[in-house]
Amino acid sequence: MTPAARAEETLDNIAREIAECRRCPLHETRKHTVPGEGKPRASLVFVGEAPGASEDAQGRPFVGRAGQLLTDIISKGMKLRREDVYICNVLKCRPPDNRTPNPEEVLQCEPYLLRQLALIQPKVICALGLVAAQTLLKTTEPIYKLRGQWHNYHGIAFRVTYHPAYLLRNPSDKAKTWEDVKEILRYLGEQS
Repeated sequence: MTPAARAEETLDNIAREIAECRRCPLHETRKHTVPGEGKPRASLVFVGEAPGASEDAQGRPFVGRAGQLLTDIISKGMKLRREDVYICNVLKCRPPDNRTPNPEEVLQCEPYLLRQLALIQPKVICALGLVAAQTLLKTTEPIYKLRGQWHNYHGIAFRVTYHPAYLLRNPSDKAKTWEDVKEILRYLGEQS
């Protein structure tokens, strides 16, 4: 079995565990769990905050309006295919009314995310928004202090940018996200 096949099988195992999860009350209101999707040994992983209504309905990450923007960033901006990256969230279930995840929910879901990242072993992690950035970097710094620079996540290059949902509400910050995307592409080009 190839390393990619082993990773896929193990990511599938994690997805099955997530589907059975009852660690926090979010399991009571979810329609579907949203473990993540994409290439099992992707060079680039995008980590968002939590599933929204569309994601909860379909069981897939980033499929609503914010997801379309992320897909456009990946395909049109980065010239990559969505299936060649891995996309997931810190939370694997939707918080009611799309509220910000609370610390207990993050604490209960985080082990799944950490296992996913350890299996995928990407060259770059891109945190989409504050929750993903603060969770993985173990910081309380605001996003304006975290984005625009490289961080290190257990030896993996780590970049913070704005969440696509934020960009839909604040299109003037799309230029800053484009700068982050160009830096990620530059780094990936140097690593290949």
